[in-house]
Amino acid sequence: MTVTEGGSAMPAVGRREALGAAGVAACGLALAGCGAGDAEAKPVAGIKGQVIAKTADVPVGGGTVVRKWKIVVTQPSKGVYKAFSSACPHRGCAVGAPRDNVLRCPCHGSEFAADTGKVMTGPATKSLVAYQVKVEGDGIVVV
Repeated sequence: MTVTEGGSAMPAVGRREALGAAGVAACGLALAGCGAGDAEAKPVAGIKGQVIAKTADVPVGGGTVVRKWKIVVTQPSKGVYKAFSSACPHRGCAVGAPRDNVLRCPCHGSEFAADTGKVMTGPATKSLVAYQVKVEGDGIVVV
């Protein structure tokens, strides 16, 4: 027993107990990072007004992932461009470029509509973060 300044007795904690407690705390923090629920996706700072892609790089019915901005740009129908965060709201893995107008997350299989970013198949329960875009010349710009 160790006596504190106030005179109360507290058990002495050895090195093993302290290390064990630290290990349990670290495991708890690690597990909290993998807990249930969707990851909180946030819009990319400084992207407004930026040319994020060239129209020629975004095929009709497909799209492209712009790693610099962590964004995916799609063209679900001719002349219609959409942009979404490439971070899956489930756990933050990067979705791939769309195939057949579907964005797929390689980590856990969530699927999103390339025209709206809405969840088609879980485990994600939230849509991809959407960006408003417009075409200026041959560039696609975030509004």
